[in-house]
Amino acid sequence: MERVGKITFYEDRNFQGRYYECTSDCPELNTHFSRCNSVRVESGAWVLYERPNYLGYQYILTRGEYPDYQRWMGINDSIRSCRIIRNGSGAFRIRVYEHPDFSGQMLESTEDLKNLPERWHLLETHSAQVQDGAWVFYELPNYRGRQYLLERGVYRRFTEWAAMNPTVGSFRRVLNF
Repeated sequence: MERVGKITFYEDRNFQGRYYECTSDCPELNTHFSRCNSVRVESGAWVLYERPNYLGYQYILTRGEYPDYQRWMGINDSIRSCRIIRNGSGAFRIRVYEHPDFSGQMLESTEDLKNLPERWHLLETHSAQVQDGAWVFYELPNYRGRQYLLERGVYRRFTEWAAMNPTVGSFRRVLNF
């Protein structure tokens, strides 16, 4: 069964000004609003992109209210595309690797990990396999810094999850509520 989601974008902070309700993937939001300063996620989990066609900074939002863009760790009020995250079965399992092409040391997890360098003692993550669920990689520990969505599949190099470097400080599951 296809998961249904609903998200509402507001031009001004605190859910004020022009708004646009969205229930499906949208590669171009520019025609609906010029800036985005607050968001309500009524259902589903969503990935928002700074640029059209699912490019640029990524922000992963789950059900809740975000009265200003700092609440979703936004760097500005530019949201130009979005899509719903499809998690599959509800199970979660990921493997991260020290080197490209799934080589070197490997760590497998089914749970969130708020400080990867502390647990794994490696500074870089070059490849990953998402066996179940959808996950968010964060550049810094404690779920901070740039975010990257990884859905079920293989990522032979960090560039395949759109990162500019192999630094992963923490990761967590995307839970659809």
